[in-house]
Amino acid sequence: MKVYTLCRGLITTTVLCGVSLLGCQSIVATSDSEDPSGQTLTEKSLSGFYTIDRAVPANPGIILKREPLAAHQSLERANQNIRLLYSSTEGLFAKRKVAVSGALFLPYGVPPDGGWPLLGWAHGTVGIADHCAPSWDGRQDRDTRYLNFWLARGYAIVASDYQGLGTEGIHPYLATRPAAYSNLDIIRAVQQGGFPVSSKVVLIGQSQGAGAALATAGYAPEYAPELDIRGVVVTGAPYFNAEGLAAVQASRPKDVVDPLLAYNFLALSLLELIDAEFQLQDYVSDEVLPVARLVHSMCYKHLIKRVGEERISYNKAFKVSPARALVKAFKQMEYPSLVFNAPVFFGIGGKDKSTPPKMQYSLVRDICAGGSPAEVHYYPDGTHGSIVNGSTGDSTVFIESVFDDQSIVGNCASLPFE
Repeated sequence: MKVYTLCRGLITTTVLCGVSLLGCQSIVATSDSEDPSGQTLTEKSLSGFYTIDRAVPANPGIILKREPLAAHQSLERANQNIRLLYSSTEGLFAKRKVAVSGALFLPYGVPPDGGWPLLGWAHGTVGIADHCAPSWDGRQDRDTRYLNFWLARGYAIVASDYQGLGTEGIHPYLATRPAAYSNLDIIRAVQQGGFPVSSKVVLIGQSQGAGAALATAGYAPEYAPELDIRGVVVTGAPYFNAEGLAAVQASRPKDVVDPLLAYNFLALSLLELIDAEFQLQDYVSDEVLPVARLVHSMCYKHLIKRVGEERISYNKAFKVSPARALVKAFKQMEYPSLVFNAPVFFGIGGKDKSTPPKMQYSLVRDICAGGSPAEVHYYPDGTHGSIVNGSTGDSTVFIESVFDDQSIVGNCASLPFE
């Protein structure tokens, strides 16, 4: 057992809280299992909905609670906007069952025979603080527009917050197995929960969510073989191999102000969960350390602004490069397989700085080499954000095809691999 102190959302052990701070709240953290870092995965919750006062069921994919979403958490084109709490498997260490939150959006109209065709949405980076969970904080305009697009076309959408966002524990940012388990179990939950949705599902995801969607398809044969995943649609997909990381480094010089360093600080938070020897202050400069620690209390949309306001560059942020330490985190970000049972649609933006085209083409090349059909669309003027809605003209055709059981050949043979 370990005692933690919450200081405006920041989590420290009691011994580190050396002074009395107004607004700090002590909590006792317990865990069913130990993890390599010696830390528990317990954090404050947002409201009573996001916690349960009983043991999580042994079977994953069971709805524990449901309620209507508030107006700012809802989608305009949804007839029903439902918040869900469901059982899942903790994915970082895979030793216990946890509760995970998410949402279900059902379109207007009468569902077709077999139910509304189901899309499993995997969201991009929002942060790791509990209040950043999309089912609580709502969704950015880009994602709202995207999800409304699909609702208007008669698709139901199920969307996990991912393990640790809103619910117990610290969200393991970019770790693929936790996100995959969260996605697979919310699909199980709604398909078995009496909702008018299809047994078929297509996974869709952006950025962090693109990685989560690919991991979901990769873990499905082992973890949820009963699910009928017909396809995967991703935009801004990350790939943390040597070539992909080199592409990121080349696109982000170390001596200029870089708001995208917010990604780096979030990635370091994963190291704090899995590496008992990692200490943030050993790598981040004293000047920037307070900003780096804001990941526990500030959502990404605000953190990226703070990094820009503080004029932080890579060289200013780090007194020692964390590259070697991050190898452990990158292992958690790997895909379980690059051979998929369903075809994959890629939307790649030529002006994407977060997941540069070279990173994404490296991923596509390796998927194609594994024999999985990949349909790749390149949008020269697309950015990391604009590619989401900018690719719908092509992804609509792909999704309709896989739901109609049409074969997807892909275009691997014609891609300009180096």
